[in-house]
Amino acid sequence: MFPQEIIRKKRDGGNLNREEIAAFVDGLVSGGFSEGQVAAFAMAVFFNGLARDEAVALTLAMRDSGTVLDWTDLPGPVTDKHSTGGVGDNVSLLLAPLVAACGAYVPMISGRGLGHTGGTLDKMDAIPGYTSAPDNLRFRKVVREVGCAIIGQTENLAPADKRLYAIRDVTATVESVPLITGSILSKKLAAGLKSLVLDVKAGNGSFMATTKHAATLAQSLVEVANGAGLPTTALITDMNQPLASAAGNALEVVNAVEVLTGKRRDTRLIEVTIALASEMLLAAGIASTFAQAERTATAALESGRAAETFAHMIAALGGPTDFLARYQSYLPIAPVIREVKAVRSGFVTSIQSRDIGLAGVGLGGGRTKPEQKIDHAVGFSELLPIGAEVRVGDRLALVHARSEDGAEVAERAVLDAYGIGEARPRTPKVILRRVTAV
Repeated sequence: MFPQEIIRKKRDGGNLNREEIAAFVDGLVSGGFSEGQVAAFAMAVFFNGLARDEAVALTLAMRDSGTVLDWTDLPGPVTDKHSTGGVGDNVSLLLAPLVAACGAYVPMISGRGLGHTGGTLDKMDAIPGYTSAPDNLRFRKVVREVGCAIIGQTENLAPADKRLYAIRDVTATVESVPLITGSILSKKLAAGLKSLVLDVKAGNGSFMATTKHAATLAQSLVEVANGAGLPTTALITDMNQPLASAAGNALEVVNAVEVLTGKRRDTRLIEVTIALASEMLLAAGIASTFAQAERTATAALESGRAAETFAHMIAALGGPTDFLARYQSYLPIAPVIREVKAVRSGFVTSIQSRDIGLAGVGLGGGRTKPEQKIDHAVGFSELLPIGAEVRVGDRLALVHARSEDGAEVAERAVLDAYGIGEARPRTPKVILRRVTAV
């Protein structure tokens, strides 16, 4: 099957059959498709899209391009969630142990930061000794004994997606909804899940700026996942302000520990976490109604069982055995901490979350190229939410920086990102919509 004929058919708006899509994915893995041909295919999909059957076939073929994990030996349901990424989004650190504490198994294979958004794996790497890339034997052992493990993608998991994404990244085709769908779901299907919940972000701190665009992606993900045999629902959540009151790798770990242990209550973060946990417990069959799922998840958080599970996971993957008790002494601390003070009185009416994320990258907490090392200590904490009342001189946030110059640049970015007005704004909803298969 000639590569150029597959490209021509999609370029001209035709629907590819399963054999043609399988040939494309085989060419991705074997090198039978040149980089130019892969780019041409991606651009044809970008302009002409994929029908649902095509998207399902692409997703399954990419899943089968490498190892597919099998968890049938576990005595309980296997479930997971995926987020499209945001600022201050440390939900995974709370969610995986919380759902595990309720009786499910969560083999969470996560990614690193992308653009202005933080990556779960970078947050876990801030913990000394934590092994985010264990071998398969250890990964399976931790999931079985603890109930969850947060690790990175292995080389053998959906390798076709890895090559396709690298080419999309340099050919302006990253935004293609069908290709985003295949990329996300091929890895989740390869992880051997029995159910999945998606957190699709909408707002100025996400890749989908509007609820409409987020809904398009969410519906595509849900329809294709279910078409591929993976029961999936999605929540569209607000990303017009940072989700947690911290943004930065070690700082988000601190935030997660303090929420898990009850030292801090980030209302929006907890609401999203409980909502996603409830969806996972329903999908896993641990709860039969949303109300029951919500009660179960809330009890696991408030009783401390989720915190205990998080501590066990850290220790089982090589981190400190007393991490919950001494997390502040283990995590890196930036040498410069500066208050950002309000320059006018009023109420926080808006926050440009993407600008906060980019300021974190500027501090060294994110990457501008894939191989770049990051500074886990830098970022922001004590970020005030929309609706907070401030007077001149009140603190809007704390900047954690490596240098005074870096702190000064980040301080200006925060001041520019925060809108302050005279009228108290309405409290924005954090859960915007639930999406299920049609």
